[in-house]
Amino acid sequence: MKNKRPTPALGYLAALVAGVLTTLTASPYELWWLGPLAAGLVYWAIRPLGARQAAFLGWCYGVGLFGSGASWVYVSIHDYGYTGMPLALFLTALFVCAMALFVAAALWLYRLLCGPRLAFLTFAGAWVLGEWLRTWLFTGFPWLLLGSSQVDSPLAPWAPIGGVYLLSLIVALSGTLGAEFLRRRWWAAAPIAAMWLIPLALPTQWTEPAGEPLRVALLQGNLDQLIKWTPEGQRIAANTYLEMTRAYADDADLIVWPEAALPMFEDEAEPLLARAQAHLVPGSALLTGILQREDRGLYYNSVIGLGNAEGQYRKERLVPFGEYLPLERWLRGTIAFFDLPMPAMNPGPSGQRPIRAVGTVIGNAICYEIIYADLVAQQARDSELLLTVSNDTWFGESIGPLQHLQMARLRALENGRYVVRATSNGVTAVIDQYGQVVARAPQFETVALLAEAVPMQGLTPFTRTGSWPVWLLSALLVLPGLRLPERRRRRF
Repeated sequence: MKNKRPTPALGYLAALVAGVLTTLTASPYELWWLGPLAAGLVYWAIRPLGARQAAFLGWCYGVGLFGSGASWVYVSIHDYGYTGMPLALFLTALFVCAMALFVAAALWLYRLLCGPRLAFLTFAGAWVLGEWLRTWLFTGFPWLLLGSSQVDSPLAPWAPIGGVYLLSLIVALSGTLGAEFLRRRWWAAAPIAAMWLIPLALPTQWTEPAGEPLRVALLQGNLDQLIKWTPEGQRIAANTYLEMTRAYADDADLIVWPEAALPMFEDEAEPLLARAQAHLVPGSALLTGILQREDRGLYYNSVIGLGNAEGQYRKERLVPFGEYLPLERWLRGTIAFFDLPMPAMNPGPSGQRPIRAVGTVIGNAICYEIIYADLVAQQARDSELLLTVSNDTWFGESIGPLQHLQMARLRALENGRYVVRATSNGVTAVIDQYGQVVARAPQFETVALLAEAVPMQGLTPFTRTGSWPVWLLSALLVLPGLRLPERRRRRF
């Protein structure tokens, strides 16, 4: 019986469905077992296609993925960007179509350069290289990577070894090998079983406690984003966080305010910060997200410490259209969405030292940065605890905050570190070294989350090396399938 090849139209539809299935692997759905099915569908559909058709297939997958999984972009543009529905829909569609081009480019290159030889390996390697491309090109957007959903799957023990990209590679290989198995290539069952059973024998504990647990109080102000930067919003923010700090100062070693908790610059907030520090008990500390400015016209999104704390952190990876405006000269003033409520931010320097507070070394990731696995690993190498502060108000009541939390959980698992996550309106949480949420505050409430976080010491293999070994492995998997130039082929 001959294997039936999909028609291009059927393949495009399969890719679109596969993109939606990938979204379903992520929070809040967490159907992680759909990951191999999604990769296998794209692998099955691309087999008969040429390079241009493969590019369109990849674009269809991207539209399905980002159209369903990044639908929160519409909420940010419409609800908080003062943009009408028709224009918000257009801008969201433009974003989805543009992000889908990353997948299109990856599959176009794959089909252009690779032949059918060992396709189940080369496709999986190309998939991960495509995710690498999406992580770094044009500031990057490593949201909804194939491996991000596997924090609760049997594959999770691979995360401390190779991080999210190793998980992506294993999921993609499971999909391609599964497709081969359905073509009656029974040998494919063995490597699938190995990849899914080996985690049973992997270590579960790569790090160990570095000291006594810290009592943390994570303050969630639940401020109205639409008025936050008005004088009224500034007054409400100051009153909210100062009162909550006074109320919980006796219960915590470390108090954390979220990203840009006070909607003003640090020099403007000095009297309020002095009042907050006066509320602290001796030996305790407060860390807060805040905006900083320098005389040279430089602006930073930062974390600073009060009380028993020293050091600061300035955000390295900025959010396009949220913290800086690409093509600002042409876009600013055209529509309200492009008019940032504050000056454009500047990126902080790379290789910043962690903050030290209450005797604990704390690595930092502000908001969006937590989705960059290697940036977080760099912070984790020299720290005992990871802190991420965020303003997830921009997501509204969409699935965005839950996806954001899931990626923070994977960072904890990759690095064997507790992650303390303070957000403006959710999801505020404490995550242990296994990636499990040990305490969580309800969303959309003004609340303090009181919990314990354990400083950890020791390095996981991923923390030591980062992602480059997996990227190298993925490139090596692609090599056997590369098409040789016509003249060279004739020699063989």
